[in-house]
Amino acid sequence: MPPAKNSPPPAHLSTVIGEVLKVKGALNLANMPRLLSETEAYASQNTLPDCLTVDFAEVEDIDSSAVSLLLHWRRKALASGRSLRYVHLPANLSALAELYGVSDLIECPMAGAMGKDQRPDVCPGAN
Repeated sequence: MPPAKNSPPPAHLSTVIGEVLKVKGALNLANMPRLLSETEAYASQNTLPDCLTVDFAEVEDIDSSAVSLLLHWRRKALASGRSLRYVHLPANLSALAELYGVSDLIECPMAGAMGKDQRPDVCPGAN
């Protein structure tokens, strides 16, 4: 059940569990500064895995700024020589990415479908 309209936002919009960054709550323009700050702090660690998974299972609401965020994270991962995979993408986020023509930069290829043209920015075995 979604939180009441006037309930306070969660203490953190992201949580790290092992090599998985779990994003929760609303992924919208109002929360972007806070979410960027949290994830930048995480990304600045020296002990990041070579392949990081970002899980959107607990995301409740999105707007178009979410697409920009995913592209920003992808660019940051490439710049640092790491791979990134997104899992449990909300259908409306995938639909926005498709509408903007960037779904191939956000969606991970199916496991086993990667061959000699395997993208270096996507974790092996992504599904």
